[in-house]
Amino acid sequence: MTRSRSHLLLAALLGAACALAAPAASAQNWINLLKNTPAEYFDDEDLRMFLDTARKVLDGGAPENQPVTWENPKSRNRGEITVLRNFESKGRSCKEVRVRNEARGRKSDNRRILCKVDERWRLVSEAQLKGK
Repeated sequence: MTRSRSHLLLAALLGAACALAAPAASAQNWINLLKNTPAEYFDDEDLRMFLDTARKVLDGGAPENQPVTWENPKSRNRGEITVLRNFESKGRSCKEVRVRNEARGRKSDNRRILCKVDERWRLVSEAQLKGK
């Protein structure tokens, strides 16, 4: 994949992820989560599967510590999202999740916290949870 194609794909991935879970103010968190990871190699179908899994985990009430997986048989890219814990912060429903992805032999393993704000899941930092 050419460098410009890779950047376009990453931009599309980030845009979709931000639309799913974060406003512009939190978009930097998604960039940190996906930059220099296997997600840079996701095609459109991989991205759809990843986002469908994220929605299932966040909105579907996936049980704690039970990975929800996705795999694209065409590209052979795959991943999983696991709810590590459900909790409340400032009256909001929150989840700590582990996101693992694999593409072209590259693997990533990240933990993030998302809270439901204005009916949308948004990435938050530990500092935001503590009100700093």
